[in-house]
Amino acid sequence: MPKNKRIIDLSITIEPAPGPEHQRLKIEYEKHEDTAEYMTMRFECEKDDLPKGLGWANEYVTLGTHVGTHMDAPWHYHPESEGRKAKTVDELPIEWFYSDGVVIDMRHKEAGELIDIADLEHSLEEIDYTLKPYDIVLVMTGADKLWGTDGYWSRFPGLGKESTLWLCEQGVKVMGTDSAGWDRPFWTMVQEFKKTGDSSVIWGAHFAGIEKEYCQIEKLTNLDKLPPYGFKVVCPPIKIIGASAGWVRPVAIVEE
Repeated sequence: MPKNKRIIDLSITIEPAPGPEHQRLKIEYEKHEDTAEYMTMRFECEKDDLPKGLGWANEYVTLGTHVGTHMDAPWHYHPESEGRKAKTVDELPIEWFYSDGVVIDMRHKEAGELIDIADLEHSLEEIDYTLKPYDIVLVMTGADKLWGTDGYWSRFPGLGKESTLWLCEQGVKVMGTDSAGWDRPFWTMVQEFKKTGDSSVIWGAHFAGIEKEYCQIEKLTNLDKLPPYGFKVVCPPIKIIGASAGWVRPVAIVEE
């Protein structure tokens, strides 16, 4: 790796952690000594023929596509996007997942607060940056510091329908956040809906994908290690046929 480049991992580890039931996962580990007998059968050999009599390690993982750092495809939001069948994660254009990255710092926003268009515009003015088509926009809330706690799932700000559509109108196809969700926490949307009766607040940022095709990365981390812009993001999701999301290990490439 050239000395003038840094590669920064933007993903959390897939591991058991407190959280909602749909976020639970199961990992079964086969150790080297567990598979030695199977290897002797497959290779028609004796244990003494294997290094220290050991086989290979193996794991079996059961988890949802929205567990860990993952990419939501338009199919997650609704069966239609821009008047056509919404794309599943395996149908997304690979070209979307390598582009210039931009960090929008929203760490001053309180848990449950809405990140609106004015917040986005002000943040971009502060860093003197104008969005262009296919920029990858990363919203930093600081919520990744709560990973492993119950608060991770409820203590973050989020975008709404209008602010998400505004990003789409700038030509952004991929956007992401270091919190558990792109929208505000469920409790905030529930409170607002009960108070106002306005159903547009229900999952508004996600449902914006019905009008404009876009995808989002949830559960990022390490955005505080990035400059506001001047770096590349590489973030192709795993191609799971017909799926609403795919796991991703995004990285930022920073040239110094």
